[in-house]
Amino acid sequence: MRQLINIELYKIFTKPRTYIGFGAIFIIIVAIEIGIKIKGDEMFAMLIESLSDKFVFEGKLINMYGVAYIILNTLWIHVPILVALVTGDLLAGEANSGTYRILLTRPISRIKLIISKFIAGWVYTLLLIILMILLSTVVGWILFGPGDLLVMTTKVSILSSDDVIWRFFSAYGYGLLCMTTVGAMSYLLSALSDNSIGPIIGTIAMIIGITVISTVGASLLKPVLPFFFTTYLTSWQKFFEPDFAIKMVSHDILIQFIYIFGFFFITLFYFRKKDILS
Repeated sequence: MRQLINIELYKIFTKPRTYIGFGAIFIIIVAIEIGIKIKGDEMFAMLIESLSDKFVFEGKLINMYGVAYIILNTLWIHVPILVALVTGDLLAGEANSGTYRILLTRPISRIKLIISKFIAGWVYTLLLIILMILLSTVVGWILFGPGDLLVMTTKVSILSSDDVIWRFFSAYGYGLLCMTTVGAMSYLLSALSDNSIGPIIGTIAMIIGITVISTVGASLLKPVLPFFFTTYLTSWQKFFEPDFAIKMVSHDILIQFIYIFGFFFITLFYFRKKDILS
């Protein structure tokens, strides 16, 4: 199995489209951090203008943690697209290039093939998240240094620098889980398609479509919203609640796992019965 995974990873990292994701994350994060370094004081002044008559802000509030929090808010919109670029091609790419028959003439089962490709896609997703962490922390440390984290949602919270590291790692861990769900959905669409463009566009369209519909028609769809995995993509923000408890995200985590296993086993069942014609 390890050899199969290594082969699939080799396939992934020999395709130019794989590096689009890493390049996009690098450019976006560095651009955000440089922009905040140049215009951060003005942006922050506008942000707290309405609060300045009620609160007195002291200390270095524009720091690596604050910038990392801003990056988290912006990149979870783009990361699903970058994940789908690779996971949507894992199976459909074989059909498109006509290598299914050659691949399956080897003494490996379809189950092992599905598992190895899924794990390879997950490793790619993990590396994207690790790159996000490294760029957010290392470059953020160089440009801004550490400090307390100001969180402004429906309320204003200031978290001590000693209390935010575990929150960020937990948020990134939850983000990895969400991106695994996206990858599993894209993987399923890849099994159903003979062209990699379809799964990639289909994944993006489904995520955007469900999100827009659930936002615009929230009152009408309220009974079913808890069953959409997209409803919980932003639940990483809960880790930055001052009174955070694991029960606040346990249901959200469960939903993600249900979708991951659901997408995976549907893919496995379908591919075992699929007629290979190319």
